[in-house]
Amino acid sequence: RRPWLEGFAVREISPVHSNWRATTGFGEFLAGHGIVGISGIDTRALTRHLRSRGAMRGVISTEYLDPASLVAKALASPGLVGRDLVREVTCEGRYEPDLPGGKLFRVAVIDCGVKSSILRCLAEVGADLTVFPASASADEIMSSDPDGIFLSNGPGDPEAVPYVVKTVGELLGERPLFGICLGHQMLSLALGGKSYKLKFGHRGGNHPVRDERTGRIAITVQNHGFCIDMDSLDPSLAELTHVNLYDRTLEGIRHRHLPAFSVQYHPEASPGPHDARYLFEEFRDLIEARRS
Repeated sequence: RRPWLEGFAVREISPVHSNWRATTGFGEFLAGHGIVGISGIDTRALTRHLRSRGAMRGVISTEYLDPASLVAKALASPGLVGRDLVREVTCEGRYEPDLPGGKLFRVAVIDCGVKSSILRCLAEVGADLTVFPASASADEIMSSDPDGIFLSNGPGDPEAVPYVVKTVGELLGERPLFGICLGHQMLSLALGGKSYKLKFGHRGGNHPVRDERTGRIAITVQNHGFCIDMDSLDPSLAELTHVNLYDRTLEGIRHRHLPAFSVQYHPEASPGPHDARYLFEEFRDLIEARRS
């Protein structure tokens, strides 16, 4: 419903906009949402710095130009570990998005910061959606009589939102369950797993991920700073289904006995081909298998 970034940095900003859908320039777009931006910086040097030092806190200011003052502000800013960002982005109340689709079955969405494109992908495979705020209880969610439950993506530290983990644990086995990104981490924590912060996170649209069941490799889109320790999961409960081929980190799991699975990456995004869209169809198939 709005851009959630707090600052934008770019080497060069175009003075004109040419996309046929655009109604304003990018600078005006940021200003209209109260988001500070900066251009004219060496983004390659910044990338190399972060690549060696890891993710860091930063500051952009139009008011304070003294380097020492800016460094102090960056150091005083809150970090990500232990910080609940889900409460800042989740919806205020339950709603039902009106999206084109077959509406063949009902899916309850736990909104930890869900992307509109994910809702569209769910609708495209036949889901009639009801979206709940992250604070919704298992009883509230089940009161909508869903055929399936979706755990959404979202920002920040997964261990900072224990109330969502508790809800997921209570919903396990009640209905087929599918999680993406933070949703994957919520399911993993509900199964007893542990998370840790990556040095610089997984960002961008070129991460190769292998499906361990088929050997199939998908080029995926990723945007997360935390990861699940695959050794922390009980192998009698969780099957490790997907692995990142860059650093061998965990990218997906499936419950061995219950209809529940999740992936760390974003199958709704399009880094060129739609390599991972099949996961939405797998979720639909789980739901149809339970109903039949």
